[in-house]
Amino acid sequence: MTSRASKHVIVRSGLLCLCAAVLACGRSDLIPLRVELGARSVSKLPFVIAADRGLYQKYGLDVELWMPAPDFEGGINVGFPRPTRADISVDGATPHMVAMATNARARPMIVIASTDCVVRAHIVGRPGIERLEDLEGKRLGISSGTHTTTGFVALLLAERMGWDPVHDISIMTNGRDVEALREGRVDAIVASERRLAEARQEGYPILTDTRAWNVPVAGNSVRVEPAWLEDEANRDAARRFLQATVEGIALFHRDRELALQVLEKWHGITDRAYAETVYEGGAAIPRKPYPCYDGIRLTMEVYDSHEMRTRTAEDFYDDSLLRELDESGFIDSVYAAAP
Repeated sequence: MTSRASKHVIVRSGLLCLCAAVLACGRSDLIPLRVELGARSVSKLPFVIAADRGLYQKYGLDVELWMPAPDFEGGINVGFPRPTRADISVDGATPHMVAMATNARARPMIVIASTDCVVRAHIVGRPGIERLEDLEGKRLGISSGTHTTTGFVALLLAERMGWDPVHDISIMTNGRDVEALREGRVDAIVASERRLAEARQEGYPILTDTRAWNVPVAGNSVRVEPAWLEDEANRDAARRFLQATVEGIALFHRDRELALQVLEKWHGITDRAYAETVYEGGAAIPRKPYPCYDGIRLTMEVYDSHEMRTRTAEDFYDDSLLRELDESGFIDSVYAAAP
């Protein structure tokens, strides 16, 4: 005869199985989607907000969101390896455009939306360097190459100053961090919002805010393979992803405190002044994230080559999904619903 305790265990196990079944049924209609964020920059924060607030599920997606490990203790580490071939990649358009024109193994991808279309870095110098003119003949730190966003800014700076980017200034890869300034490996850096926040804390001179240049860039973008997008099921998944993205952008702009909470929760940024600097770097995130048309065209000019000339700007983007959402009134409705 079964004891009361045994019956309790059986009933409890049965309830747990029933709950699991209900949850499974509740998620059975969600479309699986693998998404990778190339970095944890502020232009990618709307995608993290979408994950934090359940927006992907709201629009019928089961998103596996990968991002690099946080730089700060306490931030959320996704805990699984980077997908070999994500369905959607969220990162800079310029670097991939250059790769497609110079690397035979580059993955063919097009931009379907963008959250970073205006140059917005700061040039930060070491102590003793007070003006941009002082950088002539000096070392300017960027990330991994002149094809990156920081490299793009370095080339623009040289052009604006009338310098030869090879002989009048040393553009140093792997030198974009404040640590490179601190150790004297470079004389200035092209600083993103996080490096700017750190530089301000340590009192380094800010030489210029490149937002004043009002120069377009093909920055952070939602990228997919053209062949993948041709499949109607994938196209539907991409449309849903853009819906969640648009709502994430709306939350970013209208709820500063939420954005700061997400920076703390997901990235481990607990210093309020630091977090505020990062958040302010996202002021230019467009409410309607169309591809960076002008930035794509300027990229083709700056990185001119025989292979680049075989392509048109339209070869690098497809704005049809975002245009559908816009013309349907969806984007405006998201902002109209804002409190």
